[in-house]
Amino acid sequence: MDQPRKPSTLTTDAPEGRLPPRQVLTRRFPVLSAGAVPAIDLETWSFTVWNGPRPLARWDWAGFNALPRTRWTKDIHCVTRWSKLDVAWEGVLVGDLMEAAGLAAPTPFTLALCFGDYSTNLPYADLADGRAMVATHAEGEPLTPEHGGPARLVVPHLYFWKSAKWVRGLRFTRRDEAGFWELRGYHMRGDPWKNERYDVGK
Repeated sequence: MDQPRKPSTLTTDAPEGRLPPRQVLTRRFPVLSAGAVPAIDLETWSFTVWNGPRPLARWDWAGFNALPRTRWTKDIHCVTRWSKLDVAWEGVLVGDLMEAAGLAAPTPFTLALCFGDYSTNLPYADLADGRAMVATHAEGEPLTPEHGGPARLVVPHLYFWKSAKWVRGLRFTRRDEAGFWELRGYHMRGDPWKNERYDVGK
């Protein structure tokens, strides 16, 4: 993992109830990633939903951007202890993706799969009911490659490593399979309000 850039302003002075335990606020948007920024060609980009190895639905870039879009403003919380409030996102809710494909969740668990071979596990309950988005824009601008563009998962109620950059699909799995950082000792769920940073059993 890259060393995080130190935010220019850090403070614990947050509105009551908005800063999880052991977090500090930043006005910047630090850039962290597990590897190099991948080169992604929108002509060949696609987003796929799988059930295990079987593809259930797939969208190219044009088809994805024709889906119903949502704008929301959410706080985000990184496991490296910074939080950023009121980030404006735009993209397609995971629930709207599933509805567009005429799909019901075939299993309770998913892996978010990304360009660059990154993955992270998420119970589908953490993606459904308007809780997660495949975002293409932040703060009114297209996502830059450094921040996960052209599309990243945004799951604001979990630590930000679950908001996987450069996402290319969701794979439904029969069990809760660990992803990249979970295999390296990070918590399997990552609730910032419960301080679920690391798997204490490892």
